[in-house]
Amino acid sequence: MKVRVRYFASLREQLGAEEAVELPEGATVGALRAELVARGGSHAQALAAGRAVRCALNQRMCGEAEVLSDGAEVAFFPPVTGG
Repeated sequence: MKVRVRYFASLREQLGAEEAVELPEGATVGALRAELVARGGSHAQALAAGRAVRCALNQRMCGEAEVLSDGAEVAFFPPVTGG
């Protein structure tokens, strides 16, 4: 299946605005993140397991256990702080 991945804020600066990723059926948001980290380079640095990164599936906040479907949109972004 193919999903659309979008990046926001500092992640967008590091990784670009968006990309398409092929994943096996039944993959989760966490599996997608692991796939991106496995690419190494800036993906590994920006999305590493210890980094605070929020995610949304089809424009709704979600956890990494959410199961993806073909054509889904996943967004990754850093936590937002106000002041």
